[in-house]
Amino acid sequence: MWSAEDVARGQVRRQANGLGISAITEQIAEAAVREQETAERLRRGGSFSEFEDPARLAATGAAKHEEWRRIRDLVEAAGWDSYMPERDAKSVKWDEERRNRRDGAFGVRRQERRDELRAELRLSAVCGRRVRAVAERAGLQPDELLAQLVDRIAVGEDGSVSVSPFTPSA
Repeated sequence: MWSAEDVARGQVRRQANGLGISAITEQIAEAAVREQETAERLRRGGSFSEFEDPARLAATGAAKHEEWRRIRDLVEAAGWDSYMPERDAKSVKWDEERRNRRDGAFGVRRQERRDELRAELRLSAVCGRRVRAVAERAGLQPDELLAQLVDRIAVGEDGSVSVSPFTPSA
């Protein structure tokens, strides 16, 4: 959901808070070294852990380097003693956009969860055995079979409920 630039901006913004120009300049030098080291590891085919995406690491490193330079330029141009994220109009705008994307994504998930139905179903012994047998034959759990059955329910204009014949599948 978050781009390398989003991640870099968020991290740099937090780290830069309250730093003066000399500390920001040091961070630029460190970011340049990290960016070069990652690029070199990629060129050499260096090893990365199973949790590291080399291309994303490189993109994030480059974005951090760029963001540190942007902050330095802003602090110098504005004549500030130190960087304060709340005074940085671009950063405030990016933060708002990121929050809106996050809220939108979570809102969709919340709506999906709201629309889900979890039910405990008690069937007679005969019906329960039938559901288990059909589910086992299809390689499904009983709840998976019932979900497939419910997916195929059709409601007629008169309110009648029917299910066309189907073959359950895993």
